[in-house]
Amino acid sequence: MRWVDLTVIALYLAGITWFGARFRKSQNTLKDYFLGGKTAPWWAIALSIVSAETSTLTVIGTPVLSFQGNFGFLQVVLGYLLARIVISALFLPAYFRGEMYTAYELMRRRFGERIRKLTAATFLILRALAEGVRVVAIALVVAIIIGTGEKTSIVVILLLTLFYTYEGGMTAVIWTDVIQMFLYVLGAAVSLWIILHQIPGGWAHVTEVGAGKFQIFDFGLSFTRTYTFWAGAIGGCFLTTASHGTEQLLVQRLLAAPNERQSRAALMASWVVIFVQFTLFLVIGVCLYTFYSDQHLPAPDVPDKIYPLFIWQHLPEGVAGLVIAAILAAAMSNLSAALNSLASTTVMDFLKPLARVARSDADWLKRARYATVVWAAVLYFVGLLARQWGSVLQAGLSIASIIYGSLLGVFLLGLLTRRVGEKAAMIAMMAGLALMLYVRFATPIAWTWYVVIGTSATFGTGLAASLFLKETHGNP
Repeated sequence: MRWVDLTVIALYLAGITWFGARFRKSQNTLKDYFLGGKTAPWWAIALSIVSAETSTLTVIGTPVLSFQGNFGFLQVVLGYLLARIVISALFLPAYFRGEMYTAYELMRRRFGERIRKLTAATFLILRALAEGVRVVAIALVVAIIIGTGEKTSIVVILLLTLFYTYEGGMTAVIWTDVIQMFLYVLGAAVSLWIILHQIPGGWAHVTEVGAGKFQIFDFGLSFTRTYTFWAGAIGGCFLTTASHGTEQLLVQRLLAAPNERQSRAALMASWVVIFVQFTLFLVIGVCLYTFYSDQHLPAPDVPDKIYPLFIWQHLPEGVAGLVIAAILAAAMSNLSAALNSLASTTVMDFLKPLARVARSDADWLKRARYATVVWAAVLYFVGLLARQWGSVLQAGLSIASIIYGSLLGVFLLGLLTRRVGEKAAMIAMMAGLALMLYVRFATPIAWTWYVVIGTSATFGTGLAASLFLKETHGNP
């Protein structure tokens, strides 16, 4: 335990918690608590999108990809760009017709109340499972720093994040995301600079030792290899269209923009930051590969520990604390967003529609805060289970990909068809999810194809079911 580093980390944790809690005074209505009053500028929302999209899984999981492989993951990032174009053209105009608090309000308008609850429940399950993996990633880092058990590590970060999210709502989430985004990119840049100075020969030696690791494109057509051009471009596009177009975690940020134009600007700008960020962490992975090769060091038994272990063991005191604080920043920014989006879906899609008596905004705001606390407890227990699920980055993405297909498929049925009604849409969702469970557990198909398969099955089943079911239809 190095007290300089621990002091830096403690000061960061205390400072960001205090900063986020200061927004309590501006939280007077559900619109304030869940949408930040729709006053955040596009650039802040863009950075908040990046923080939610990448998280600790990126910080500790991405270097492992190039340490063990190459730059092939950037093919998926290309798909991220294509998805943003689709969302801007198809989803955003629908979301900004009237005032919406959640993505699933769109489903109610198009199909009905039952599909709204089904899609919202799907999101709650998806986010709880995926966030459990992220909680494990946090625990790995904290356990390395102070030697505590993973359970204690999870509790510490969850409680701190819960405090400022409970107090400041989406406004606190967005503005703490901005600070945390700058911090963990700065931390990554500093760690890269130091790694290069600890490698004799510097960057030239890295490019020599890791020559094959800078390969990006693989144009082979395979459904079992994870990172190919086609899996990345097509699979990445479907994955991001689902995550940014149908999942409340990201849609909530888009809805928080003052208008559709600023929402679109935030979405597109976020891709530029994402690309730079993923490239930075992949470069760090190659540098770590060179460092381990030169020193003839064995890789850690848990590959995801490679980057945080190097930071803690090889970076100077104070600097290591800064970089570890940056990793925790990524964790807390994603956790705060998850807590707020889970609470917003719980209140707006379940509790409020079921209320039999009218309640004041103050009463609903109190219930929204209670829901935030409940979901923090749920994430703790899911995190305990998620410790057995393997590599944090790929586990998180594969869990999400199983469920995303049915979500995206039903949203596309709502936006692109007129004849499909609520019953057909619900049948389609169930069929898509059942197929994806089979694909995940009974086939060798790579996770990058999951959303493509699930979306296609859901959309096709919905169209087929509509031929036999005569239903009235709503308006998107």
